[in-house]
Amino acid sequence: MEGYTINAETITERIGYITRVQSFSSCHRLHSKALSDEENKKVFGKCNNPNGHGHNYKVEVTVRGKIDRRTGMVMNLTDLKQYIEEAIMIPLDHKNLDKDVPYFADVVSTTENLAVFIWDSLVKLLPPTLLYEIKVHETDKNIVVYRGE
Repeated sequence: MEGYTINAETITERIGYITRVQSFSSCHRLHSKALSDEENKKVFGKCNNPNGHGHNYKVEVTVRGKIDRRTGMVMNLTDLKQYIEEAIMIPLDHKNLDKDVPYFADVVSTTENLAVFIWDSLVKLLPPTLLYEIKVHETDKNIVVYRGE
């Protein structure tokens, strides 16, 4: 629009989205205690292997908030990196989800439930209302998105 100018002083707020990507490796077995062994094999197929299987997961953590006029940031990326370390890397990297993560003792370790676990862990650490989305890439073709709903 020719001749159109924006006065930065008149803008009340701008909303920004920041995404940080983190990779980790874990193994698991898809198995529900609510199903019989036969049902588990039927529902989960080869992913129900009693010895489990592993993934190199990629997680995208997106926060959403006002861009601070003084700092120019939605949040400090150094802080986000530390929260991801605490909520994802320490409890999940190079772990057997079913045996090493208490949350999955009674919850099937699907990628959907993994996204919920990551959300619940991060939402406790981040400033209120900042967490927007968790996207977990189980493989190049299988991706789960969770937004706290």
